Amino acid sequence: MLALSLRSDGRVDLLPRRLRTLAMEGTLARFAVDGGDEALSPRMRRRLQATVELGLRAARELAQRSAPLLPDARAVFAWATPLLALEHEELWVLSLDGQSALRADRRVAQGGLHSLSISPAEPLRAALRTAASAFILVHNHPSGDATPSAADIRFTETVSAAARTVDVPLVDHVVVSRGGFVSMLEAGLMR
Repeated sequence: MLALSLRSDGRVDLLPRRLRTLAMEGTLARFAVDGGDEALSPRMRRRLQATVELGLRAARELAQRSAPLLPDARAVFAWATPLLALEHEELWVLSLDGQSALRADRRVAQGGLHSLSISPAEPLRAALRTAASAFILVHNHPSGDATPSAADIRFTETVSAAARTVDVPLVDHVVVSRGGFVSMLEAGLMR
């Protein structure tokens, strides 16, 4: 499959050895996100990144179609697995129906390595646009430490207060990293 996306003739044996090794080790997505190395031409690097992005989009679409239940932070962490490969922060709104099934997911912000900037109104707006009964915030910490920052906690409190006024509750804010996850609800960091 990799050979077909990177070479028009589909010959695996002509792919760089490093790329074949990474594909066998299962670390190809990380390699693509990092931008590869000198073993790949710029054109091949772009094709690899596009292939990985297409796979991630297809996985999200399939997950959304099957309406997974997100009853707890562990299920949210499983949903957020693609975020673990990123080297920048992203904030997502997971809109839920009345049975805690995923109704829609929307990326509402993308930032840098240590932070992102967003108005507290944006997550609520995304939840309302999808007619959510409730919603969950999830964002990644590329540093590997899922501990919520003081800014994360303040932001969550503000969004939660606004959500209560329109009766679409924010049920959790889950911070994910390669080292695990922290549910702000379970940690007692939100009301």
